[in-house]
Formats: sequence, structure tokens, C-alpha cells
Amino acid sequence: MRRHDRHVLMCTGPRCTGNGVEAEAMFKVLGQAIDARDGLCVKRTRSHCFAVCREGPIAVVYPDGVWYRQVDAAAVERIVDEHLVNGRPVEALVFHRLGTGDVGQEAGQ
Repeated sequence: MRRHDRHVLMCTGPRCTGNGVEAEAMFKVLGQAIDARDGLCVKRTRSHCFAVCREGPIAVVYPDGVWYRQVDAAAVERIVDEHLVNGRPVEALVFHRLGTGDVGQEAGQ
């Protein structure tokens, strides 16, 4: 296994998107985006259901404990550039943080 500083787990369904097709496609886009950044030490792993199924695909960045929703191709680019390269989570896409729970409007749910 190559060295990595962060680990991105992505749900590839089957429930978060129609039979997991879109989620699997985004997993591949994530891999391409990571590989396109020389020196970026990030491991990615596909996962089955995270049991949240809120506006999937869902991606989780560890050790940061940041959970993202609605991960489409544009979101992948932002997550890779802003979070994985520059260390700033993409707040507009974050719905949960490890140790704090859901964020934003959903905090009371």
C-alpha cells in the first residue's frame, strides 16, 4: 500500500444512487482527480452503505472525520482541491463531522 495522509471512503451504493451506478462513477472520478495531483498522498476505498442515504453519493475523509453529500463531479474537484490539497473542508457540502454530529440546518434532527 502506498503512503497516504488521508483516506477517502465513498459509498458506492446500491441505495444512495440508482443501483449505485452514479456513485460508482463518482468513485472513479475521485480516483482520477487524486491521481492527477502529483504528490497527493490520499487513499480511496469504495464502501457499501453508510446507512445515512441522505443525498448520496456520500464520501468521508479521514482522519478529519468530515462527511460529504451530493458528491458529483464538481464536488469531487472541490473536495480534492480545497480539502485534500489545501486542507480546508468544503463547508457547503459537509453534513456531518466526527465528534460533533450533523451540521447546519440538520443539527436538530
